[in-house]
Amino acid sequence: MTTPRRRARHLVRRWWPVALAVPLGAAAGAGYAVVSHPSYAASAYVLVVPQNPGEAATATNFAQAYGRLAGQPQVLAVAAAETGHTRAELESLVHGTTSPDAPMIEITGTGRHPQEAAQTADAVARSLVSFANTSSRDTSVRLVTLAPAAEPDRPTTPSATLDVAVGGAAGLLVGALVMMTRRRGEAALPEGAEPAETAGAPVEPTTPATPRPRGEEPPAADRVEETGQVEETEEAEKAEGEPGKTEADGKTEAEKKSAEEPPAKEKAAAGSGR
Repeated sequence: MTTPRRRARHLVRRWWPVALAVPLGAAAGAGYAVVSHPSYAASAYVLVVPQNPGEAATATNFAQAYGRLAGQPQVLAVAAAETGHTRAELESLVHGTTSPDAPMIEITGTGRHPQEAAQTADAVARSLVSFANTSSRDTSVRLVTLAPAAEPDRPTTPSATLDVAVGGAAGLLVGALVMMTRRRGEAALPEGAEPAETAGAPVEPTTPATPRPRGEEPPAADRVEETGQVEETEEAEKAEGEPGKTEADGKTEAEKKSAEEPPAKEKAAAGSGR
C-alpha cells in the first residue's frame, strides 16, 4: 500500500468520531429549527420625565427602579386581565430592560404570533405607567409611553443558522470525547496486544505447496532434510533397543549361573552322605 493511502487510512481511523458526530449534530440542530414552534418578540418604550427641571439623574434612577417592577405582580395583575393570560404566564413572557445613562424603560413581550407579542408588551407598558403615576407627587417623576410596540416581521426563535451552529459544536464536543476515550483504551492495552482495528485486518494468504509428480526427484534441500529425518529415526530406534537387549543378556547369564550351580540343600545332603 502506498504512503498516501496509509496516511488516509490512519486519518480515517483516528478522526472518524469527529467526522461522524459534527454532521449529525448539525442535522439535529436543523431538525430542531424546523420542528420547534416560532416565537416573536415586540418591545414598547416608556420614558421617565422629571417634574422639576435639572433632575435628570433622579429620573434615571427611578427608571432603574421601575424597570425592575415591570415583571412584578403589582404591574402584571392589570395586564393579565387585559391580555387574557395568567399572571404566571406573563412573568415568563415579559421582561423590562433599562439603560444606565438614559431614563427609559424597554418592555419586551413574546408570543407565538406577532400580534400577541405586541399586545402583551403594550399592556404591560400601560399598566406600569398607571402604577407609577399614582405616586408621582412623592417621586416627582412621571412615566409616559414613548413608543408602542410594533408587530415583528420575523420570529426571533428558532434561528436556523444558530441552531445548526450549536448542533455542530455539540457534535464536535461529543466526537472529541469519543476520541479521547479510544486513545485511553489503546494506551491501556498490555504490551504485545494489538488494537481492535489492527486485529481485524485481513491476513495475507500464504502460497500453498505444489505437489510434485511421482517420477520427479525432490530438490537437494528436500533430500537433505529427508536423509536427516531417516538418520534420526534409526538412531532413536537403536537407543530404544539397546537397554532391552542388555537386560535380556543379563537375565540369560543369571539363569545360566543358577542352572550350573546346585542348590544349597543338595550340597548339604551330599556332605552328610559322605
